[in-house]
Amino acid sequence: MKKTTMQDVALKAGVSKSTVSQYINNRFEFMSASTKLRVEEAIKELGYIPNHIAKSLKQKKTGTIGVIVANILHTFSTEIIRAIEDECEKNGFHLFVCNADDQPTKERSYIDMLVAKQVDGLIIFPTNGNNEYYKQLKNAEFPIVFVDRVINEPLFPTLLLDNESASQTAVDQLVKKGRKKIGLVSTSIVQKVTPRVERINGYKKAMSLHGLAIEENWIVAVERQEIGNKLQQLWNSDDRPEAFFATNDLALIELLKFIKKNQLAIPEDVGVIAIDDSPFLEMATTPISVIKQPTFEIGQQAAETLLCLIVSKDFKKEYQEQRYQPILVEREST
Repeated sequence: MKKTTMQDVALKAGVSKSTVSQYINNRFEFMSASTKLRVEEAIKELGYIPNHIAKSLKQKKTGTIGVIVANILHTFSTEIIRAIEDECEKNGFHLFVCNADDQPTKERSYIDMLVAKQVDGLIIFPTNGNNEYYKQLKNAEFPIVFVDRVINEPLFPTLLLDNESASQTAVDQLVKKGRKKIGLVSTSIVQKVTPRVERINGYKKAMSLHGLAIEENWIVAVERQEIGNKLQQLWNSDDRPEAFFATNDLALIELLKFIKKNQLAIPEDVGVIAIDDSPFLEMATTPISVIKQPTFEIGQQAAETLLCLIVSKDFKKEYQEQRYQPILVEREST
């Protein structure tokens, strides 16, 4: 199959080769919006990989890998990074760590930068916006492992929690404690982030299995800064939950801030359970029950998988997801 060149892109887009070069190097000052769009579409259609990236893909190993997390504020992310670092250190590899802030453009920029630095592979918590670029890297046989999130095609090895099972465990625990009116608190699902969507779906399935009502207004899934106001509106209503399931640590923090603001007692006034653990949850005035992810196991296996791929170059057409079982840590908050 003939390799696509910059000249091919220029002919397809109806522009000069220098214009394509300017686009690749993010120099748009003297480029019209329509020209920029034509070049972008030509690159996508032809599957063109810029020369500096293609060159980097062929270089010898540098003993470095890149880790691009979606949001480094999550305890989950930092624990995964630590486990990856430990495994890489044992094998003589070093890390570059980047935070994409759940922004596809930022993630793409970091991928470009890391590949240009000739890292040997990438571990990515993928966003929902760079699927075509992932395909290009797959075709170039660049080693990548996905963690925590799935995209619509099984391009790379993917490791993540069994999120629906985690929600089932959380609801089961609250029901065991006599709770029937159970609300859910999550950060926004507008970007269709895999764990958030799957945990909400798992919550709904678990509630149905227990024959409990699912009240849509009891599901608070908004941007972090909006969670407190939404909870306050819900609490001020005539019909409110008697317990909450927080789907991640950031949502839990906002829930606990709301509970403190309203001087509510846990578990007397409201029960609480969350996904993801943290040392402060065990030491809280009322220790919080959690569903733990095996973060260090996931991180270690993500690193092992990537390092094997770097050495073997044994790329499969498709990969099965590897799901990990949640772990209930029962404390006093439910």
